[in-house]
Amino acid sequence: MIVDSHQHVMLPTSMQIKKMDDAGVDKAILFTTTPHVERAATATLDAIGAEMQVLYQLLSGSYSPETRISKMKDTILELNQAIRTAPDRFYGFGPIPLGISEQATAEWVSQHIIGNSFKGIGEFTPGSETQIEQLEPIFKALEDYQTLPIWVHTFNPVTPNGIKALMELCRKHPAVPVIFGHMGGSNWMDVIAFAKEHGQAYLDLSAAFTPLSVKTALTEVPEKCLLGSDAPFGEPQLCRQLIEFVSPSLSVTELALGGNIERLLQI
Repeated sequence: MIVDSHQHVMLPTSMQIKKMDDAGVDKAILFTTTPHVERAATATLDAIGAEMQVLYQLLSGSYSPETRISKMKDTILELNQAIRTAPDRFYGFGPIPLGISEQATAEWVSQHIIGNSFKGIGEFTPGSETQIEQLEPIFKALEDYQTLPIWVHTFNPVTPNGIKALMELCRKHPAVPVIFGHMGGSNWMDVIAFAKEHGQAYLDLSAAFTPLSVKTALTEVPEKCLLGSDAPFGEPQLCRQLIEFVSPSLSVTELALGGNIERLLQI
């Protein structure tokens, strides 16, 4: 089974399924989305930038905590609707607001993650070390649900120091599976080295900084690599072809294209 472990909700869902079919992807893990860049009329900077404005406002802290939570609940509804459209093709990862208490975090996990049968938590895009530190209540809550991974964006705007802070959280909470989204970007060598020493660290191969980073990850930690496209920002077909092209063996390819995420999520 070929599993794309990182896509965002695309509208209409039929377009998302067609992309999966074209790529030979059997199932996809869906994440909520704020900017629907696939709805941009053209692939121009102006059209895509207009769709991205809401995300930029969220990352900059322009919204009040209440507004952020309200918008997050709306995206969860949209995610569930997409999954219901094709339950044989999709699983979900659900978001959690940062900066709430440990008790509120635990209640959110129970109500909005477990309650919706999501398979993991994320995506988080921490723009500062302070925001990475705010992940700790989530790590603590996940110690009660050790089959739920947390997916953290580790490309820009996350800094090398931010990645180090995330690694420290992994060391403090070794039972919690952590997916390093985009494999650290330009810091991919450090992230691969960390995955070699930390049993619960996994590598999302979407938005690869260079084909060499994917090849190295598949060679060094084949059991930790996960096919991901980050659709609509990436293309499932191209991401699958990159893994197949640089993989050192067919058995490693099979792990990255589905075996590893099946084992991690127990699907």
